[in-house]
Amino acid sequence: MIRKVSLLFAGALMGATAMSAIYGTAGSMANAAASDTYRQLAIFGDIFERVRAQYVTPPEDKELVESAINGMLTSLDPHSSYLNAEDAKDMRVQTKGEFGGLGIEVTMENELVKVITPIDDTPASRAGVLAGDLISQIDGENVRGLTLSDAVDKMRGAIDTSIELTILREGASEPIKLTIVRDIIKVKAVKYRVENDVGYMKITSFTEKTFDDLNSAIEEIESEVPDDKLKGYVLDLRLNPGGLLDQAVSVSDAFLDRGEIVSTRGRDPKDITRFDSRPGDLIGGKPLIVLVNGGSASASEIVAGALQDHRRAAVVGTRSFGKGSVQTIIPLGENGALRLTTALYYTPAGVSIQGKGITPDIKVDQPLPDELLGRDVSRGESDLPGHIKGTEESEEGSGSSAYVPPDPEDDLQLNYALDLLRGEKTDPAFPPNPDQAVLQQ
Repeated sequence: MIRKVSLLFAGALMGATAMSAIYGTAGSMANAAASDTYRQLAIFGDIFERVRAQYVTPPEDKELVESAINGMLTSLDPHSSYLNAEDAKDMRVQTKGEFGGLGIEVTMENELVKVITPIDDTPASRAGVLAGDLISQIDGENVRGLTLSDAVDKMRGAIDTSIELTILREGASEPIKLTIVRDIIKVKAVKYRVENDVGYMKITSFTEKTFDDLNSAIEEIESEVPDDKLKGYVLDLRLNPGGLLDQAVSVSDAFLDRGEIVSTRGRDPKDITRFDSRPGDLIGGKPLIVLVNGGSASASEIVAGALQDHRRAAVVGTRSFGKGSVQTIIPLGENGALRLTTALYYTPAGVSIQGKGITPDIKVDQPLPDELLGRDVSRGESDLPGHIKGTEESEEGSGSSAYVPPDPEDDLQLNYALDLLRGEKTDPAFPPNPDQAVLQQ
């Protein structure tokens, strides 16, 4: 490897020498830059060979190379990374919003996988899996010692393949064994319900299915509540880590009739891409409140920022995470993919939220339960080592508490929004005045 790098280095020098005769000083500068680059690559090759030959235990070449690549990328910012073939496949599954699996929402409890709920009309629900079941074995392998991620990977798989779960159920005298055949599981990106006279919609992530799920949720809510009785909508983006940019644009467009939604700006000052809304508001101009907190990041901040700047919705909650960078996924064939930060995005007012976050129109803090007091649940982009410094990053930074109570009755932010929509509370920021839209001129 060292010899190969040296040959490349020599070839680069010969090429640079020939070019300098044509380009003069500019060629000399390019020559110097190339020389330094290839010298650094030669150092890398030397270290790589020494590690292979002399490290106390023989390392895997593939792992060394992957670690070196990731080290290079993570030194740029927290969101650039290398995805090997398996990681790239997992990412495609997540953004697609469907996978081969069983159809259960799970967590970890006492080193066992606990079923939060089986999803309706899925293999798990049809096989008789119940909420509260503890999965102790997967295909005869003990769950103890596995991470939740490892257990989930084992339960996912190709459709029409079977899996055996050993379940511990309260009240059952002995473990229950269930054989379940995997099927396509479509993850709902939008959960909704009717709060008497208000439509509530929670977007959990921005996948390929998010806009379609949102459209269906609006139609279902309208079918349940007569138009003259419907006071408005709550769009809950709390704990939403983001996802696909095009879906964030489509969700914003669902509530806007005109104007810019977001722009992205790359390394070249001229490299600006703008995304504009089209005529048509899916909720017919009904009042809208957007909920955000420290867990609202990236695509969810695009939506909140667009609706806030256009004064289409009032943003309620606490400061969002502040991830204002765009990652481009560059396929590398069978070698996986490169996730590289290529631009920053800006709200319609021309404001970058990188390291700053979306400041709500109406701040409503959510108290933490006793068991979370003293824990760090309010980290933002500005707290991440190596984050890209935002042009308008403030001293207080970005992020806030990322906690949402499981019981809606304890959810102060949601209940504040409901009271505003019903007129039981008033605030100068609600309803927002579209004539006061803060847009880039």
